[in-house]
Amino acid sequence: MLNRIVPTLILSLFTSATLVAADANDSSYGYIFAAPGGIKGESLMTMHLGGGGEAYVYKGFAVGAELGYLAPIRYLGDGIGILSANGSHHFRNLTRSGRFVPFLSLGYSLGFRSGTVSGVNFGAGTNYWITDRQGLRLEFRDHALHFGRVFEHLYGFRIGWTFR
Repeated sequence: MLNRIVPTLILSLFTSATLVAADANDSSYGYIFAAPGGIKGESLMTMHLGGGGEAYVYKGFAVGAELGYLAPIRYLGDGIGILSANGSHHFRNLTRSGRFVPFLSLGYSLGFRSGTVSGVNFGAGTNYWITDRQGLRLEFRDHALHFGRVFEHLYGFRIGWTFR
């Protein structure tokens, strides 16, 4: 079953992100990413694959959403889906060229599999625009999901492609 779910998720994320980017101007962009990471306090390595988009709303502030699949590398079939809605601030005027754009983000995360769990996420990273329409995305992101009485921190170091 996992052999069908993961390729379908990746294809749908890529397709939807490409459609969003086709109509986007400088005020919005999409991205896809892969994020090796882990679970705080565990020796288990994870992989998070996903994509999303953001739209600037006011002077560097943006809103966005993303969808992904996060799983232990040794047990890829035991992962969870993660849906996030975020606010972020992009420091667009740090360089003259505007190619290097660091950002901070904070938002709500919903983990789902056979049930759901809620939490928050926070992160920091940068988009480096190689051309006017394509760039490299580097980011650290931590999803703190509430499982029963504890928050589990699912963190990752993302590398991705961003486009507008």
